Amino acid sequence: MSKDFSGKTALVTGAASGIGAACARALAERGAARLILVDVQGDVLEAMELDCETQIHAGSVADEALWDAIEAKGETIHVSVLNAGIAGDAAPVIQHSFDNWRKIMAVNLDGAFLSLRTAMRMAERGSAIVLTASVTGVKPEKTIAAYASSKAAVIQLAKVAAKEAAPHGVRVNAIAPGGVDTAIWDGAPFFEDLVAKHQGDRAGALAAMAAQATPMGRFATPEEIAGQILFLLSDHAIGITGSTLVSDGGFRL
Repeated sequence: MSKDFSGKTALVTGAASGIGAACARALAERGAARLILVDVQGDVLEAMELDCETQIHAGSVADEALWDAIEAKGETIHVSVLNAGIAGDAAPVIQHSFDNWRKIMAVNLDGAFLSLRTAMRMAERGSAIVLTASVTGVKPEKTIAAYASSKAAVIQLAKVAAKEAAPHGVRVNAIAPGGVDTAIWDGAPFFEDLVAKHQGDRAGALAAMAAQATPMGRFATPEEIAGQILFLLSDHAIGITGSTLVSDGGFRL
């Protein structure tokens, strides 16, 4: 058994930054022959230097036509990282706008469903799929009803898909990260306030937040989460399906 992805075709959504970009780089480094990369930031995908063939699809994962175009190519997808997601605006339920709810659900849940459907349709026996959920889909927190609900639904979606795909030799799992040092924090009012309190030191603000939020006192890097995702995609996880790997530094405890 190996973590080698030589000769395989991999699908990565949300591939332009953060966990998705780290997964794309890791898959290329471990021998993937072709990467199908999906992100709204097509220019960033074009600029990525990866040591393998790439097929770029610039657009929203919530656009069914994008997935129709990928399926029309008729190729086998051996491993899939369904990672695209947005945080949206935070607000208590009674103040939460329906527009924000729908915006988050469109990307995080509709996009997860559409990308998963395509990944399963284009899989073969031995293929593996990982969906990026969140620890907030497991542990409730105030002001993020839409985001947390979308990620809880992704966890259940992965379980249902795993049960359907298992007889065909296809594995489906989810990963539920806690805090990760990605751009998802940037622009959030509470985080911008924290950065301001640290005289513009983003790294210091993130470290302070992690020290307060997690027993381990640190947030993960995108590369660390990518390594865990590649484990779930690899033959080392051949008996694992329908599971959710919570990687949160103990946040949920």
